[in-house]
Amino acid sequence: QVQLVESGGGLVQAGGSLRLSCAASGHIFSFSRLNMGWYRQAPGKEREFVARISWSGGSTNYADSVKGRFTISRDNAKNTVYLQMASLKPEDTAVYYCGSASTWPARSGDFDSWGQGTQVTVSA
Repeated sequence: QVQLVESGGGLVQAGGSLRLSCAASGHIFSFSRLNMGWYRQAPGKEREFVARISWSGGSTNYADSVKGRFTISRDNAKNTVYLQMASLKPEDTAVYYCGSASTWPARSGDFDSWGQGTQVTVSA
């Protein structure tokens, strides 16, 4: 089982930037074999896909709503995946979760481990 811990959330003004981190640990695992993703959930809404990255970092996908503004990356030596967020908008306000999956491209149901989430709040 993989343990995931997100960090880096906070309050930022519209147009600002934040970088989220997701550190992985666990008993008998190889982070470099895991495909990773970021999802978010705003109050009263369902969890939605934000971005995903393959185990090697060679493939990435983004939701249309964040394309061109967010960048997902990973450092397998540090067992960490990142989400660099720029040009933030109030509608980006949500709890952001990272997840791990063994399949690619991973859909929501393919993620079998999730972090506890980190709150991102964007003020107008």
